[in-house]
Amino acid sequence: MKIEALKDLVAILSIEEKVGQLVQLTGDFFDSNNDVIETGPMKKIGFQKNKYELAHTGSLLNVVDAEEIYKIQKKYLENSKHKIPLLFMADIIYGYKTIFPIPLAQSGSWNFPLIEKSAKVIAKECYDAGIHVTFSPMVDLVRDPRWGRVLESPGEDPLLAKQYAKSMVRGIQGMQGDQISENHIAACVKHFAAYGAPQAGLEYGAVELSTDSLQNYYLPSYKAAIDADVKLVMTAFNTLNGIPCTGNKWLNKDILRETFNFTGLLISDYAAIEELKIHGFTENDQESAQLAFESSVDIDMKTSVYANHLPDLAKKDTRIMKLLDEAVLRVLQLKNALGLFEDPYRGLSELSNSHSVLSDKHKEVSQTLAEESIVLLKNKDILPIDENKKIALVGPYVDEPSALGFWAITGETKDTITLKAGLDSIKEEMKWKVQVAKGSNILEESDIESYAKYASAMSVDEKPKQQLLEEAIEIAKESNIVVMCLGESIYQSGEGGSRTTPVLPDEQVKLLKEIKKLGKQIVLIVYAGRPLILDNVIDDVSAVLYAWFPGTMGGYALANLLSGKVNPSGKLAMTMPRSIGQIPIFYNTYSSGRPIVENNPNHRFASRYLDEKNTPLYCFGYGLSYTEFEYSGFEIDKESMTEQDEIRVSIKVRNVGEKQGKEIVQLYLHDVAARVVRPIKELKDFKKITLNPHEERRIDFKITIDMLKYYNSNEEWASEPGKFEVIIGKDSNDQRFKGSFILED
Repeated sequence: MKIEALKDLVAILSIEEKVGQLVQLTGDFFDSNNDVIETGPMKKIGFQKNKYELAHTGSLLNVVDAEEIYKIQKKYLENSKHKIPLLFMADIIYGYKTIFPIPLAQSGSWNFPLIEKSAKVIAKECYDAGIHVTFSPMVDLVRDPRWGRVLESPGEDPLLAKQYAKSMVRGIQGMQGDQISENHIAACVKHFAAYGAPQAGLEYGAVELSTDSLQNYYLPSYKAAIDADVKLVMTAFNTLNGIPCTGNKWLNKDILRETFNFTGLLISDYAAIEELKIHGFTENDQESAQLAFESSVDIDMKTSVYANHLPDLAKKDTRIMKLLDEAVLRVLQLKNALGLFEDPYRGLSELSNSHSVLSDKHKEVSQTLAEESIVLLKNKDILPIDENKKIALVGPYVDEPSALGFWAITGETKDTITLKAGLDSIKEEMKWKVQVAKGSNILEESDIESYAKYASAMSVDEKPKQQLLEEAIEIAKESNIVVMCLGESIYQSGEGGSRTTPVLPDEQVKLLKEIKKLGKQIVLIVYAGRPLILDNVIDDVSAVLYAWFPGTMGGYALANLLSGKVNPSGKLAMTMPRSIGQIPIFYNTYSSGRPIVENNPNHRFASRYLDEKNTPLYCFGYGLSYTEFEYSGFEIDKESMTEQDEIRVSIKVRNVGEKQGKEIVQLYLHDVAARVVRPIKELKDFKKITLNPHEERRIDFKITIDMLKYYNSNEEWASEPGKFEVIIGKDSNDQRFKGSFILED
């Protein structure tokens, strides 16, 4: 449908019909087996009597079954005066049925073409289920692992976050001109803005950021998604410098609409417009409706605020009426980009998704991404595990299918490949003798009770704790190697999963300590939705594989890594702290006027802790391999550059081991002196390369003027003449290869 026809459609709608297009409800408002009717949810959500008709509703949330979507759409259109199809939107964050590793893990692969490929899989499975929009990607930058939603984030670095944003949007939408391609759906980037920086890591908490931090670190990932033509943006729950994001006109109009030139749909997060009143930002729902709408929020997710109050506001104020027409047109444009006016049953012609869901091709992508996302943090000559070993497989995650992470809401545990299943698939080939014992539950009973309705989904062994422990000790005694599978519960991270002490549960630590007393070599595999503090166990184990929540195919991926069929290549996208007191900790921090100096590290009046090292347990960009990579021959092609020029730097990387491996070569820059102090280093480029044993390659990087720019105190993106340091290394702490150049005036 052409834009003129869409405008004509807007013109013939009544005010109530227009407002309906801006209301998003859940599927329980509709009875797909009978006429579309008002049911109990209408009263519960607070719709004013005789003020709203369900037949005007523009979109539905989290209806994810293909047959149900078809029935609702069909019945809805039969009752629709203007035959405007419903939009079906859903929280498909990192997989529909084929679940991928959590986003924080995906960024640790540093393989963004593969991440884009995974997004295409997500889009295809959603398309075949009749879903039109996914609320993904989340691109909130994170620096505090106490916040549970680090699980969904691409990590602490702006470059990785931008790459993740672009890759996910491209993979999900598959744009062809202005149209979203067949087998693809619309993406929604979230949460605008700075949701990942709550005070004290507390979910839904206030955010206080300087202009420097907001512009240089937190906003670029959203901008990258918008530049990739993302069709929707979701507002954030938090306040930003005292103003709730959902009612923040400066943020949503001045920055998002005007500066970033976003022309798509802005949707509230769940009930966020209604929460403006709870924040203390407005006195009543009518004021909430007006301020949210004036700040350019198009769709009200799961409240009655717009439905009850926008019609009267529009009738009284021509300015609101104009905004209403603009918002409705944006909704219709999205439906048009999806081709819904021509085919309201998009993707549902055969009412079958069996041809794509969990196909071998899709599972292969999930497994490969898991293999590249898992990070080898420690290895004292124990991995990969040799043939003919007796392995004790111990821990609550050994055969735990609920290892998909908190936001895999459409994934099914029955499809999960556990580590036990993974080892079973190769143990005969490897001539391993494997014995299994749970050792402990993931959480103690008292902790499980605190999760209320979620408790029933957690696997709990009813045996006494001492019996579980003794069973694990017994098989460990008979083994050469103990592989321990520990971690936090999936309900301890994700939305609403803030933790003051992000560590392994006490009962699991006790299990590890008891096994350690046997004098056995221990390989620790950690399942988690965040960087956990491992300082209390790291010295007790010979190796650590950080698995995160690895997705449907995690068990096969881990089996391949343990056996050496696959060489680990993942590197951390988020710093791992030593202790709680270091949090938030991140690599691209500012330098202090009183740094720790090498010749006097215990100087009292330096920027240091008295009771802990400043350094993390494992730094950003860190990750080991089963081979060794030797760096040499650092070169920089000239001593200065102009704004029209560029600098070329290179380094030789040699695989000096006996296994093929993948290395992530990282380039960092440091602006030595600027009128706004710049971080000690910033990741500006990287190359992920594969080298055969003893193969050497020279890796080239190009430094352009855009890499030297930052958002300055004059509110502009610019560079300053002066000295820049360039560092190439294997992680953010690697300082061995460094040079400098001058940016000329």
